Amino acid sequence: MPYSGQLIENRIFIHDLLQSRSLFGDGYYGKPLGISKPKNAEFDSPLVLDLIEGYYLNINKKLDVFKHNGIAVTSDEILRQCKKQYVNFEVKFKVFEGLRDKGYVVTPGIKFGCDFAVYIHGPGIDHAPFLVKVLVENEKITSIDIVLAGRLATTVKKQFILAIVNQKSGTVKFIGFDWWRA
Repeated sequence: MPYSGQLIENRIFIHDLLQSRSLFGDGYYGKPLGISKPKNAEFDSPLVLDLIEGYYLNINKKLDVFKHNGIAVTSDEILRQCKKQYVNFEVKFKVFEGLRDKGYVVTPGIKFGCDFAVYIHGPGIDHAPFLVKVLVENEKITSIDIVLAGRLATTVKKQFILAIVNQKSGTVKFIGFDWWRA
C-alpha cells in the first residue's frame, strides 16, 4: 500500500507519523519537519519531501499525493510542478532516478552549490561523499567553475562529480575529480 502525502506549494508532506517514520527509514526520503539531522526514524513530526523525491516515489507507485481538499494529484501534475521548480528538470531527474535506483541516498545539494549531495548509507549515518553537478552533454562549463566546485568539495571532504546527460540516448556519464596537493 502506498504512502499518502499532501502537496503544499512546492513540497509534499507526510502527516501520518507512522508513515513518516517508515518512509524515512525505507531509504532516507525527505526530512522530518524541524529536525535538521535525524539520527534515526524515531521522530514525532511530519516528513517533508522535495518535489523530485515525491515525483520519484509517485511514479514508482510508492506515494499517492493529494491536495488539501483530498483531491488526488496526478503524476503529470507533479511533473508540471517539478518543471516550474527545477531548471532542466528532466535532465536532473534522470540523474536522481539513476542514483536512487542504484541504492544511493540523494538529497538537494544547494548548500554546496551543486545539484545533489549523494550518500552511500544515509544522512545521520555517514557524510555524503559525493557532490554532483548535472550538465547536458555539450553544455559549457568553465575551468573556473570546476576549480570553485572542487575547492568547495575538498573543503567539506567530498568528491566533486559531473553527471553529463545525453538527452538523445538518455545515458549518463559521471566524471569525478580528485584534488591533489603538491
